[in-house]
Amino acid sequence: MTKDVVALTRRMPDPAAVLAGLLAGGPDKLAGLTGEGAVVQLCDETGRPLVSVEAPLLVQVEGEAERLLGAVPPPVPFWWTEARATTGVPDAERLAGTFAARLVGLAGGSAWPPEAARSLGVVRTEGVGVAPEPAAAQPAVDVLTDKVAVVIQDRPVVAMTAWLADAFRAAAEAGLGLQIVSPPGATLTPAVRDTLGGWPSRWVVRDERDGYYDGRTGAVLRWQEGMFAPVGPAADAAAGQAEPPVAAAYREAVATGERQLALTFRAVHPADERLVLGGGLEAVWRELTGEPPSGWGTAEPANLPWSPRRLTDVAHERAPSPTWFVVVGGPDRPGLATVRIRRTEAGVEEEVTLAFGYGAEEAPPVDALPRAAEVLATRHRLQSMLVQIRRARRDLAVPPRFEGPGVPVAFVLGAEEVRAMPDDRARRTPLPRAPAELGPKTRPALYYPLPGDPSDLSGWQDFELLMRHLKGA
Repeated sequence: MTKDVVALTRRMPDPAAVLAGLLAGGPDKLAGLTGEGAVVQLCDETGRPLVSVEAPLLVQVEGEAERLLGAVPPPVPFWWTEARATTGVPDAERLAGTFAARLVGLAGGSAWPPEAARSLGVVRTEGVGVAPEPAAAQPAVDVLTDKVAVVIQDRPVVAMTAWLADAFRAAAEAGLGLQIVSPPGATLTPAVRDTLGGWPSRWVVRDERDGYYDGRTGAVLRWQEGMFAPVGPAADAAAGQAEPPVAAAYREAVATGERQLALTFRAVHPADERLVLGGGLEAVWRELTGEPPSGWGTAEPANLPWSPRRLTDVAHERAPSPTWFVVVGGPDRPGLATVRIRRTEAGVEEEVTLAFGYGAEEAPPVDALPRAAEVLATRHRLQSMLVQIRRARRDLAVPPRFEGPGVPVAFVLGAEEVRAMPDDRARRTPLPRAPAELGPKTRPALYYPLPGDPSDLSGWQDFELLMRHLKGA
């Protein structure tokens, strides 16, 4: 298990400050570099990491420390430096806390959690040395089997940090699932939830009553055959249970009236040197909130001010490899998007998943959806878009409790896709309401309105009927 400590400093921790923090283990100890120089580690004589320190990150986006840590940071811009301590090793957590305290003392600012960074004394660390490879190769992974990599996150919000993103990549390259273990009360960001995927990857929540359960499905879990897996019917036959049990904590959902408006859309652009990505996302954000996004990054926290041009430059530098981004809004209107960019034979594919949160007294801007869809269809080469409303938290955090599925509000088909359909199929559907045309009369996109009532799941029947019709089934 590991313990995370974060230093939020006014000034960049220069090499002297980092060295002073690392010397909390004693002046005779040295630190080694790994992760292409981006991670510094102190390890014991067996090569087991005690503390791993990530390179400082300059955060220029308001609200990210509050969103991810519940902490009050220095004014932006500030520096975010993470340290992970192995709590199974004596004094490792104190060493990480002392490192953060010394960093804050030298560079100004604050540390999270506050209680982890109160001591400035030298921590006893006999046997500490430089970490050899491969022990230092993946500091985010706590347990590794032939089936899964397990990451234990002891923080209030499990975010797609650079550490966790590296763990996802390493697990995928090795053909393994990734299982994230968190304490009760912790939440996920949408970026982590959407990346977890299917079996055997899962979110494992510790629970006093049931031991462990899946935070997305509620299934009670046990460690068996090298991974966390549901307690099966056979294991509970004596109790007369025919289905895997669901944790009591997962069923303790409370209606708050909060809702989320979720959009998923895809566009394909010509591979042109003049191409600027992110324009469609910004256009939708402006239509639905009146403001552009606040920031973006290749991990959480999103650390850079919003800039489609800089986002495009990063995607171009990484091509032909795919690129993943996170985009966030301001604290007044919670919004978060993930963007995946891929270079394919069709061109440059841009896939966006976007959500905005609304309180019980706030109305999602459903009336603005046709305008947003038309901008995407006429200016940003939209292929398709699905819009949903769901009963879920305004702050967009994903709790380990049942929230219920979204319901479809609308589906949009791009102009080229409409044109490619034979026999006017796209316009003549079995739905009770005809689609609305968006854009030029000669080459319109089509907007299909759907019920969109969070209390009525029958809208999915209409959506499935529409999909079968458009596919010619």
